[in-house]
Amino acid sequence: MGYNVDSIRKQFPMLDESKKMQGHSLVYLDNSSTTFKPQCVIDAISSYYTDLTANAHRGDYDLLYRMDVEVLNTRKAVARFVNCDVGEVIFTSGTTMSLNQVAYGYGLKHLSKGDEIVISEEEHASNVLPWFEVAKKTGAIIKFVPLTESGIITETNLRSVMSNKTKIVSLAHVGNVLGNIHNVSMMARVAHEYGAIISIDGAQSVPHLKTDFKSWDIDFLSFSAHKMCGPTGIGCLIGKANLLTEMDPLISGGGNNVDFHIDGSVEYLSAPAKFEAGTQNLSGIVGFRTAIEFIESIGIDNIHKHDREMAEYAMEKMKNIDDIIIYNKEAKNGIITFNRKDVFAQDEATLLNSKGIAVRSGQHCAKILDNFLKCKATVRISTYLYTNKADIDRFVDVLLEGGDILDAYFSN
Repeated sequence: MGYNVDSIRKQFPMLDESKKMQGHSLVYLDNSSTTFKPQCVIDAISSYYTDLTANAHRGDYDLLYRMDVEVLNTRKAVARFVNCDVGEVIFTSGTTMSLNQVAYGYGLKHLSKGDEIVISEEEHASNVLPWFEVAKKTGAIIKFVPLTESGIITETNLRSVMSNKTKIVSLAHVGNVLGNIHNVSMMARVAHEYGAIISIDGAQSVPHLKTDFKSWDIDFLSFSAHKMCGPTGIGCLIGKANLLTEMDPLISGGGNNVDFHIDGSVEYLSAPAKFEAGTQNLSGIVGFRTAIEFIESIGIDNIHKHDREMAEYAMEKMKNIDDIIIYNKEAKNGIITFNRKDVFAQDEATLLNSKGIAVRSGQHCAKILDNFLKCKATVRISTYLYTNKADIDRFVDVLLEGGDILDAYFSN
């Protein structure tokens, strides 16, 4: 059976024809920011509050045991989805917390003055700012791997910034502005050759591409549920078991220790409990598993193929608009970043909003990338499993008519 986008769309309440924006039917093209939730995920979250409310790992009664099983089943679902061991799955509030856990929990403990951290100019703030802070505290040095003209990280470019002082490489699998798919296996191999560990920001890749933590031989992987049809406030850090043993928890409290004493000594539990202090986002954990099962029912390869088809369809139409500048013509993961000549990105996005079309504009939390793009702000569209050609057609129609409308505002 082929990919039935119409059937898929019917499962998302936010895509109902009754949903309007500025009086127009909603066209949602901001999926790199967050995704809509299918009814099954909404129902699963609701079921926690109506049928399952209990605090996991905190008592000895049947309702709580059921909740323990729910948490374990979600951990198993995540492990299956990204191909890692169940004990390597740590629940966090999302990608940002996961990346901070690596930076402060591992980096702060293992870096010394003169050691090197390798990142790139296209990284999201969540994979830059924690390393800036850790570098200040440890005396480590930040190095930026050069990008090719199209924004790719090549093996040659990565090796050009590596040395025997490189201890940590932290890079996105897919950037949230340029949308290029980088070769994770290559990056891991090079990092390990130099004795460094590699942390991958999978926020923009795990929802769209088949992920294989084991075969890629990466050390840490961070991602969020809300970018893959799941709830907000829940995500994962996947880490190799031996590295989790060496890493300190970012937060401490109930549920992550065996014992502590008046002299200040603490004995922590082993991973993953060591990193999951306090009451977890249990409704989010329940909804997360349902989102994974929903994606698996469609097929991650099918989703990636659909993303590419929608982006290519949009790209071909946009190329024919004379005053549209596209910054990532070679991207293959559903992200297109562009500007209209002589028009501020936020003004373009405001025009699209007035026609019911949701896009992202600005720096997209990648504020170093303006050096590469040679502009301060851009407009971004991003597709997902429910995007259809009608969405793209509406968007392009507004781009076409927008030229005339904007001329009235900006021409001399």
